[in-house]
Amino acid sequence: MKRKFIHLILAFAASCMSLFAQGVTVTLTTDTGASRPAGISKAEQNLGIVLSEINAACSADRTLQTKDLPMDQFAIESLTMLWANLKFYVDDSEVVERLWVFEGNRCMQVNHIPLMIKNPEKPGTEVYQEAVVEFDLQGKITDFRFAIDAQTAESMENCGETATKEQQMQILQFVERFRTAYNTKDLAFMKQVFSDDALIITGKVVTTRSTDMQPVSKVSYTKQTKQQYMNNLAICFKRNKWIDVKFSNIGENGEQGGCAGITKTVKNGKEFFGVRLRQEWRSANYSDEGYVFLLWEFPENGSPIIHVRTWQPEWVGGQKLAEEDIFSLSDFEEALGSM
Repeated sequence: MKRKFIHLILAFAASCMSLFAQGVTVTLTTDTGASRPAGISKAEQNLGIVLSEINAACSADRTLQTKDLPMDQFAIESLTMLWANLKFYVDDSEVVERLWVFEGNRCMQVNHIPLMIKNPEKPGTEVYQEAVVEFDLQGKITDFRFAIDAQTAESMENCGETATKEQQMQILQFVERFRTAYNTKDLAFMKQVFSDDALIITGKVVTTRSTDMQPVSKVSYTKQTKQQYMNNLAICFKRNKWIDVKFSNIGENGEQGGCAGITKTVKNGKEFFGVRLRQEWRSANYSDEGYVFLLWEFPENGSPIIHVRTWQPEWVGGQKLAEEDIFSLSDFEEALGSM
């Protein structure tokens, strides 16, 4: 019986090896009646090459061979950092997805590349994850990152007229990159995206005893400068072999499918956007769930900047944090006047 069981395991492993090792073909579609971009065929070919190399590397349990991949340096570095922390593969030899062309024809994007990630916490188990891939107009890959879940992306599109479609796509793009930076331990990106005078607020639950000795829980807040946050983040990245951060249920009443929580204000001629997300943090040494608020600025001629980041625990003393106690843009509008 034991020998038969071992044979079954080996047979299963062999079938997985065969699946991983085979090449991946990619078909990219456009809306009915829309003209196909000139670079779409090259994008299909290039993405197929990259996904095939990912499967081959996963099969052989080796590092990615990126030298000849049809990706620019930024995309190679993003994919390499993902691979350094998590191993994944495409479990289908054919990938058919919709191609989006950004307004102004500045780039192309595919949003739902299906991946299976090997769970480093539980060997032998896997979790589903989607990737976002961007291309230049010639079809060369310019970014490879993990996507936020489909529900969150859909919620972001339901925020009314707070942001234009182009602004929504830009916000979504950088929220995805921000989340991926935790998973890849990309400290350089974090240093780049936070403003030098960024305000970082972190809450933690503190329990004391009342006069009748009953436990009383409340949230205690700590402020950090950018440098303090980066120092602590560097220590966190070093201590944890792997980190998995997920965003979901964004905005007010996000659990019930509410608005995306994209809010906007204009100060001194600058547009600022507040985005609230529910965050799940899983790592080798620590796990938590809570709410993250990010206050973004998207300069016309420059990279996006985060001026405020807050984190609050979802549960306090067995109760969910009250809606009115969760940070939002209105809590920081006065401070924006000096930015």
